[in-house]
Amino acid sequence: MIAILGAGKMGEALLSGLLRSGHDPADVVVSDARPERCAELLESYGVKALANTEAAAAAETLLLAVKPQDMPALLAEIAPHAGAVRLAISIAAGVRTATIEEWLPATPVVRVMPNTPMLVGQGASVISAGSHATEEHLVQTEELLRAVSTVTRVPERHQDAATALSGSGPAYVYYLAESMIDAGVTMGLPRATARELTLQTLTGAATLMRDSGEHPAVLREAVTSPGGTTAAAVAELERRGVRSAVLDAIVKARDRGAELAGE
Repeated sequence: MIAILGAGKMGEALLSGLLRSGHDPADVVVSDARPERCAELLESYGVKALANTEAAAAAETLLLAVKPQDMPALLAEIAPHAGAVRLAISIAAGVRTATIEEWLPATPVVRVMPNTPMLVGQGASVISAGSHATEEHLVQTEELLRAVSTVTRVPERHQDAATALSGSGPAYVYYLAESMIDAGVTMGLPRATARELTLQTLTGAATLMRDSGEHPAVLREAVTSPGGTTAAAVAELERRGVRSAVLDAIVKARDRGAELAGE
């Protein structure tokens, strides 16, 4: 039995992925503080909703999908009932495996940092093993996640960096997309046209980088003719220090993640 504790957007994405990958709805339960949300999931997916304590008692695998600030209360609630749990997987940003192990001391814990493209089956997840988790537990976690994301293993000490790069990464792409769309509108394009062109440009560029295996600098140079329009744009980006600003911003995100984990 798999129990998903927390049925927000990411919890639902995990639920949907589990069912798409062949898990029987009868083998999955969910819990959420909102009764109406539980009713929605029952209607949409045919899964049973239980109270947190009941779900923890019934499950061999726990997927902890609550918000980070709600994790301490959840762990305190379920700890007395989770004796049969053989694997706890947490997707709560910034929550260390050691924190979960304090409440579930005999349970293998795997920490996951997903990102929001998981909602459309295109996520990137970074996983780290807690002190009791083995290769078997990492493989089990990978199998659960692969329906909705790629999966990359890192030591837990790199989780803050991975969160800054990948967990927060979609926001950077959306920020760039906003700027490109606004530029198109400023130059006279209808907003819908600017959005369509920006979306396809970002999607196509990412696909080309993935499929070609080329370094992004090589692909950029292939578009950049001497004295041309792209060269003028790149020169302005360099003059404004955009490259260093992006680097500094991601490092700031990592540092903030470390601060939040220590609070």
